[in-house]
Amino acid sequence: MKHNPRIRIQVIETQGAEENMRKLESNEAQLAIVQNDTAAVPSARVIASLFKEVFHLIVSEQSGIKSISDLKGKHIALMARGSGSYSSFWLMSEHYGLKETDFMFTPNSWTEASKLFSNGEVDAIFRVLPPGSDLVRNLLQNTQGKLVQIDQGSAMKIKLPYLEADMIPKGTYKADPAVPDADLATVGVQATLLARKDVDPEIVREITRILFEYRRNLVAANSLAAMISQPGGNGGLALPLHEGAQAYYDREKPDFWVANSDFLGLSLSIVTLFVSWLWQLRSRFLEKQKNQADQFNLAILSLIQKIRQAKTLDEIDLLQEELFEIFKQVIVDLDEDRIDSDSFQSFTFTWETAIKIARDREKILRELRLAADS
Repeated sequence: MKHNPRIRIQVIETQGAEENMRKLESNEAQLAIVQNDTAAVPSARVIASLFKEVFHLIVSEQSGIKSISDLKGKHIALMARGSGSYSSFWLMSEHYGLKETDFMFTPNSWTEASKLFSNGEVDAIFRVLPPGSDLVRNLLQNTQGKLVQIDQGSAMKIKLPYLEADMIPKGTYKADPAVPDADLATVGVQATLLARKDVDPEIVREITRILFEYRRNLVAANSLAAMISQPGGNGGLALPLHEGAQAYYDREKPDFWVANSDFLGLSLSIVTLFVSWLWQLRSRFLEKQKNQADQFNLAILSLIQKIRQAKTLDEIDLLQEELFEIFKQVIVDLDEDRIDSDSFQSFTFTWETAIKIARDREKILRELRLAADS
């Protein structure tokens, strides 16, 4: 690991979240990334929430599919068995009352699935990916595919509390003409970093520290790192934090609380019901703040993609104006408590990265124009 040479991490390629969880349980892996709709195992403990992923249902123009119900009688390309996307599809289809016998489905890798879709051998393709994924962008820009909304996320959350009603913002995959052509309802899950409970707490604490204290470096490599956060405890895997991660999150707690733990425990027991009520209110408020901050981060990620594809200096100027307008709105929301200070800090990482990319792109375009003029 770059920021601590004593820690060495070997990356193992798998079919996805379910296999990752199995490897964690069998001790074939000590760390794993899974979606929070994956069935948990006893040995798993949470380190951090990494980034948001959303359901993508892409259909061909010729298929006539306009809603989930229209999948009946169609041929669908799914990701490989054992992947999070494969499991998520069946959660969605069950909610909409679809059975395995209602359609044909082919589990495959993304490369194979997209080839089948491009050749017209399947009518639809489903995968759970971060908004703005290059895989989805390339497929939509090189085929006659289109996105279909999944508009019952709130209803699905009643039975499956780890799911969230979400959206793919207008223009995420193409600006002109916009793809999608309007904000598109979908369902979101959280990618989560886990560790086995028997991994040395000091190692997990150090990994957690690097994730948060070197996040700016991570954002420069992958803008999704701006969304790394402490797990909020709402829905999800229903797993406790790893004690090493907990130690990092508790690092700033004053010694007073430890020294007076007995007295505080007695005091807290007296007001348990009242505190429980306040906690529920606070959880709802924080969740609303986080959702608001996530929308700003997604908007910045979308602008980063547009900046990288900009062909003229005028485009760069307009995109930078959009960046500053978003920053102004974030300041207003921070002042009015619609986002919290941690979310604001996370946003600034993403925003500063976008500004740097814009300046680099502007420099390249100026050099190209000078070369053309000469």
